[in-house]
Amino acid sequence: MTTPWEEAARRRTFAIISHPDAGKTTLTEKFLLYGGALGKEAGTVKAREGRRSATSDWMELEQQRGISITSTALQFPYRDCVLNLLDTPGHRDFSEDTYRVLAAADAAIMVIDAAKGIEPQTLKLFEVCREREIPFLTFINKFDRPGQGPLELLDQIEETLVVEPTPVTWPVGIPGDFRGVIHQGTGEYTRFERTSRGSTIAPEEVIDIERAAREEGESWDTALEEAQLLTELGRVADRKTFLACESTPVFFGSALTNFGVRFLLDGVVDLVPSPAPRPLADGSRRSLDDPFAGLVFKVQAGMDKAHRDRIAFVRVCSGRFERGMIVTSGRSGRQFSTKYAQTMFGQDRETVELAWPGDVIGLVNANDLRVGDAVYVDRPAEFPPLPAFAPEYFMRARVKDTSKFKQFRNGIAQLDEEGTVQVLRERDLGDQAPIFAAVGPMQFEVASHRLANEFGAEIELTATPYTIARRTDTASTDVLRAMQGVEVLERADGTRLAVFESRYWMDRVLRDYPELTLERLIAEGGLA
Repeated sequence: MTTPWEEAARRRTFAIISHPDAGKTTLTEKFLLYGGALGKEAGTVKAREGRRSATSDWMELEQQRGISITSTALQFPYRDCVLNLLDTPGHRDFSEDTYRVLAAADAAIMVIDAAKGIEPQTLKLFEVCREREIPFLTFINKFDRPGQGPLELLDQIEETLVVEPTPVTWPVGIPGDFRGVIHQGTGEYTRFERTSRGSTIAPEEVIDIERAAREEGESWDTALEEAQLLTELGRVADRKTFLACESTPVFFGSALTNFGVRFLLDGVVDLVPSPAPRPLADGSRRSLDDPFAGLVFKVQAGMDKAHRDRIAFVRVCSGRFERGMIVTSGRSGRQFSTKYAQTMFGQDRETVELAWPGDVIGLVNANDLRVGDAVYVDRPAEFPPLPAFAPEYFMRARVKDTSKFKQFRNGIAQLDEEGTVQVLRERDLGDQAPIFAAVGPMQFEVASHRLANEFGAEIELTATPYTIARRTDTASTDVLRAMQGVEVLERADGTRLAVFESRYWMDRVLRDYPELTLERLIAEGGLA
């Protein structure tokens, strides 16, 4: 029988993050194509032809808007490994969801558009990685289109992200005339050929140096000179500095046409660390061969309209998970069966019998679980808490049809548990007219859409005067409530937030009443 250590050594659990429109979702699908999880063409699920296409963007609103709003988990084989890919939202309004997903990942791939370079959201997502000490690979995408030169892009990465870019592959040809790549480790030149809409694996031809110089001409001479210069400067991929988040291995390619996708996948297998013992809240670590324990990093409902169920996404952190085993929720102490345990493939699901450290499983209708909870067998486990983001936008929500109040109340409870929006309640109004608090305004759009479509409760949102929040406590509440320009609201978990009409007023209260508890939350005014 294999051990958790042996199985963990075969796992690579990583997230994909990017600015919207950089090509993250396309790259995700191409990974599945190269991993054999799709049929002969991208978009066709192997053994599921005729059902629906494989996509990480399963939510109706995602497909309408053409962006990733929620995160998903996908598992597929590559080489002799099992890859667990966690796709994340690309829009900054959903940075909190990205942060939670990174809590379940051992590394990340940051996708950058060659034409746009480092965009504001790229920087913010990098700060999330830095906050969680997540090493990341960089994939410079869309190099088959006009864009910035490779040296210019490396300079941007170094200057903006303050991390050393170390190319693993180097492009031959300029952006828009992409011929292939030189592998910096082996010195081999691989030339790519286009496929129809990138629907099949791109043919690759390894060409010797003499032939490359003859056929590629000036493009080859320039690329070779740049590649040699980078080597002389010590810009060589190094796993030690990568794991220390001091360097980022860089790959060039085009997800749409499949240029460079295989090299990036090889980089995941060769560079991304396999699961290791996870830190616990008390500072110790949970050994991989300890009894089963997992971290709930996401809760999602509405993934299947035919079964109004609720799924808790769990990263296996130790031991061997077996379907049907009785596990305990660390927060509540309640026990429950895992009879309905599944693996995710976008919106499709399959029953999972066994899972090992690094794998992601979905526990169906485990209604007691919340984001950040630990689940375990035999030996208790408590993982460090996942901090909440500071909301920057506040809207009051009311159900349009009062006969739908029960559906409204159930819906806001569900969205609150998932973290779709933070639901804050006033002392006198409670669920009658709660305040939705969000990192970005698009969260309100998602909440409204889901309440109407999943719960049949259309809502109206009205503006509030609040602009900033701080965590407070019971002792400070009465003093704050007696002031103008401030209100104290409460989350379902009992956390109290003091919300202010302006930063100026908050700063004044902080200055005049230093004895009050007003704690800063993570990522106030953007990612910290």
